[in-house]
Amino acid sequence: MFYSLNKGFVFGALFLFLIGVLSCSEGAKNETSGSGELAKEKTDAVNQPVRTILFFGNSLTAGYGLDPTESFPSVIQQKIDSAKLPFKSVNAGVSGETSAGGNGRIDWILKQPVDVFVLELGANDGLRGIPVAETKRNLQAIIDKVRKKYPNAQLVLAGMQMPPSMGQEYGLQFRSIFPELAKKNDMALVPFLLERVGGVRELNQPDGIHPSSTGAKILAENVWIVLEPVLRKMINI
Repeated sequence: MFYSLNKGFVFGALFLFLIGVLSCSEGAKNETSGSGELAKEKTDAVNQPVRTILFFGNSLTAGYGLDPTESFPSVIQQKIDSAKLPFKSVNAGVSGETSAGGNGRIDWILKQPVDVFVLELGANDGLRGIPVAETKRNLQAIIDKVRKKYPNAQLVLAGMQMPPSMGQEYGLQFRSIFPELAKKNDMALVPFLLERVGGVRELNQPDGIHPSSTGAKILAENVWIVLEPVLRKMINI
C-alpha cells in the first residue's frame, strides 16, 4: 500500500513536470515568435528604399533666423531617424515666398523625385492682404502640378491663420482656404502650423513673426502628428 501511494505520487509529479516544461516551451516559442515578427518589421523598414519628403514653403519652412539644423523640417528628420523610417527631408523653403512665387518655381523643384509633398504657403499672401481667391487659385495650381508629375505622391497641407489685425472677415475667408483645399484634393491637413507658437512672445524671434528654435520644435510636433501616420502607412508598418 505504501509502495502504491508513492508510485502514484511519482507519476503525478512527473506528469505535472512535463506539463510545466511544455508550457514553458510554448511560452518561449510565442515570445521568440513575437520578437521575430518585430525584428522582421524593423528589417523590412530598413530594407525599403529611402523616399523623399519635399517641404515646400516660405520662411517658416526655410527656418528664417535659425541654424539650418533648427528648421522644423530638420527637426522632423531627426524624428524620422529616431524612428528608423526610410525617408529623407528636402527643405525647399524660401523666405518671403508667396503662393504666386511658389507656383512660379514649383516646376523646377519637381525635377527631383518626390514621394511626400508638404505644402506650406499662403502666410505672406495673407499678411499682404492678397485676395483669398487668388491665394487659393495659386495653391491649387501647385497641387495640380505635383499630382500631374507624381500621381502617387502623398500630399500634406499646412494650414495657416491671420492675426486679428487683418480683419475678421478676411481672416475667416483666409482660414477656410486650407481645409477646403485639403478636402478637395484628399490631402492630409495640419490644421494650423503655428498652433501653440503664434503670438507667444517667448517662442518667437524678436520680430514676433518667426519662431525661435524652441518654437520650431513645436511646429515640427504639429506637423509630425499628421505626417507620421502618412509615412508609416506608406511602408505598411
